[in-house]
Amino acid sequence: MKKLILGMTLVLASSASIARDDIGRYSVEELLNTAKAEQALDSNIKLFFGKQKAGEVKSTYGEVQTNKKTNAFNKSDKEACQWVMLSALKALQDRARREGMNAVMNISSYYKKREFVSETEFECGAGFVMAGVTLKGDLVKL
Repeated sequence: MKKLILGMTLVLASSASIARDDIGRYSVEELLNTAKAEQALDSNIKLFFGKQKAGEVKSTYGEVQTNKKTNAFNKSDKEACQWVMLSALKALQDRARREGMNAVMNISSYYKKREFVSETEFECGAGFVMAGVTLKGDLVKL
């Protein structure tokens, strides 16, 4: 009987850890200063977080959104979240380029449709096997 109770406890504990969906906040500056960011991002498409000033806007495309996920298995939450954030930023830059814009302004986290606006941090959801970042931003030409 004790073995059955122990087994059931282990099954319940492991299923709870698989269902984990923690929301963490991480530094934008720390991420952008990594070698991975330098390799992944296009320096010709400027990124402005929260209410950072970008200069004079010559034209606007409008707001766009991106939702990216990555494998988080065997990675720290921070490592997985930084990786998926780079993917989301790259997607915003790619869209700006396709639309003839050269910057993304007002970038905010929008994980699970909950807006988080910050000039210094982004939000990321991390679970046992997946991590995700959702961003919104305005495509503009400076």
